[in-house]
Amino acid sequence: MKQLKVLVFSASFGNGHLRAAEAVIEGIRIQEPSATIAHLDFGDFLSKPINSMIKSVYGEIINHIPKLWGRFYYKTSMVQPRSISQQFLNKLGRNDFLKYIKTFKPDFIVCTYPTVSSVLAQLRSEKILQIPVVTIITDYTVHSHWVHPGVDRYIVACGEVKNSLQAWGIKAECIHVTGIPVSPKFEETVNRELILSKLGLKSGIPTFLVMGGSYGILKSANRICQKLVDSKVPVQAIIVCGKNEKLYESLKELSAQGCNPLVRLKYVHNVEELMAVSDLIITKAGGLTVSEALTKRLPLLIFKPIPGQEEENAHFVQKIGAGIVAQTEEEVSQLINYFLTYPEEVQKMRDKTATALPGHSTKCAVGEMLRLVKKEMLA
Repeated sequence: MKQLKVLVFSASFGNGHLRAAEAVIEGIRIQEPSATIAHLDFGDFLSKPINSMIKSVYGEIINHIPKLWGRFYYKTSMVQPRSISQQFLNKLGRNDFLKYIKTFKPDFIVCTYPTVSSVLAQLRSEKILQIPVVTIITDYTVHSHWVHPGVDRYIVACGEVKNSLQAWGIKAECIHVTGIPVSPKFEETVNRELILSKLGLKSGIPTFLVMGGSYGILKSANRICQKLVDSKVPVQAIIVCGKNEKLYESLKELSAQGCNPLVRLKYVHNVEELMAVSDLIITKAGGLTVSEALTKRLPLLIFKPIPGQEEENAHFVQKIGAGIVAQTEEEVSQLINYFLTYPEEVQKMRDKTATALPGHSTKCAVGEMLRLVKKEMLA
C-alpha cells in the first residue's frame, strides 16, 4: 500500500472523543508507521466565542443540573436523521471541512464526534466528498445524532449498538463490533508489584482506584476517600484528581493521617498502570473509561452516572455483571464495606469483564479501516 494519509476528527467536549481518536492514531502508527496523520478538533472550526460558550454551558449543565442534560439527551435521541434540526447541524463547518480536506487529500477520514461525522456523511451522500468516512461511536448506546446512511463504516462497542444502528436502517456490513478503541497500552501486561512499590503501596492488600470525569471529579470524592482510609478492613486507595487542584489539596491531611494508605495524584498519563494494580474502580461512566477498565479486567463501581449516555453505559456494565451502580454516597459506602468483606464478589465481576469485549479493540478497528481503504483503492 502507498504511504497513507489519514485525517482524524475529534472534539474536546468531554475527554472521551479525544482519547478514542488518540488510540486510533496510536493503532495506525503501529500498523502503518509511515502514515501521515492529521488530528483536528471540531471546536477549532467554530469561532472562539462559540466554542468557549459551548464548553462552558455543557460543563455547567453536567456539573450542576445533570438532569437537564438527561432530558435533552433522551428528547433528542430519536430525532430522525433527515429532520430539519439535523439538516441544520449537517451544514456546520462543511465549507471549512471541505477546504481542509481538499488541501490535505486524505485516503480516509476517522470521526469520533457525531456532528463532524454527520456533516461529512452528508457530503458523501451528496457525492461531493469522494473520501471514505469511518465513524467511531464512543458509548455503549446510540443517539440519533450519530446515525447517517452516508457513513462508510461504523466502529462500535458491542452487539447492542450494532443492533440499534441496524434498526435505524444502517446496513450490517457497514458496522463492525471491535469495542471502542483504547490505547494499545491497556492491552499490555505490567509488573504489578513494581508499580505498587513506586506508589508506596503493598501487594496482597485490596487496592481501590477513585477517578472522575473531565468535567469535574466525583463531587463526593472527599467522603469516599474518608470511608476508604477509615475502613476497619485493610484497603489502600489511589485517587486521580486530574486538574482539580482544590480536591488534591483538600486530601493532603487525609492522605497523611488516614488509617489506610491513600495515594493522591494530579493529572496522570499512566491510567493503564493504575488500573492494572487496582481491584476495583470507583468512577463515572464515560464510554472510554468503561472501555479502558473492561480492557484491564477491572470491575467498576459507578457512582451516580450522568443521565444520558453515561447512564446507558452504566446500564451496560451492570447488565453484563462487570460492575454495579450506586446512586447515593450511602450506597457507595455500603458497597465498599460489602466488597471488602466479600472479595469473592469482586472476583465474580472481574470474571465477567474477561468476556465483555472482543479484545484488541484498536488493532481490530484499524484493521477494518485499512481493509476499507484498500477496497476503495481497488474499486
